Amino acid sequence: MKTVRVVNVSRGTIVADRVQVADTWAGRLRGLLGRPALAPGQGLLLTPCRAVHTFGMRYPIDVVYAARDGRVVLVRYRMGPGRLGPWVRTAAWVLELAAGTVGARGVAAGDRLALLPTEGGFPPCAEGCFPPCAPVNRSG
Repeated sequence: MKTVRVVNVSRGTIVADRVQVADTWAGRLRGLLGRPALAPGQGLLLTPCRAVHTFGMRYPIDVVYAARDGRVVLVRYRMGPGRLGPWVRTAAWVLELAAGTVGARGVAAGDRLALLPTEGGFPPCAEGCFPPCAPVNRSG
C-alpha cells in the first residue's frame, strides 16, 4: 500500500506522517477491519470515499471527510465501534485516524489538507488533486 504524510496547510501542522492509502476496491473494503488500533501518527486514507462505518472494529477512530481539493468538509471525533458514519456528497476521500488525533492536531471543517509523499508515496497529480487522480485520457 502507498504511504503519504497528511499536512494541514491552513494551520501549518502535520496531521499524520504514516498514512496508508486504500485506493483499490479491496483495500477500501478491508479498511481497518482486523487491524490493531492506530498509533499516533498513523492513519488510513480511503479514496474515493464518501462514507465509512466501524462495524467489526474494536476501537474508536477520528474521521475526516475531505473534498477533492483537500478542503475538510466534515469531522467526526471518536467514532465508536459499530457505527455508521454519514454519507457526505461533497467528500472525495476520507481519512481515518487514531482517536484524539483531530482534536490534538486542531483539524476543523474548512481547513485545507495536503498529501505529501513519503517513502513509497506519490506526489499530487498535474491537476493538483488531493489525492492524486488517475491519469485522464484527453484524446477522445
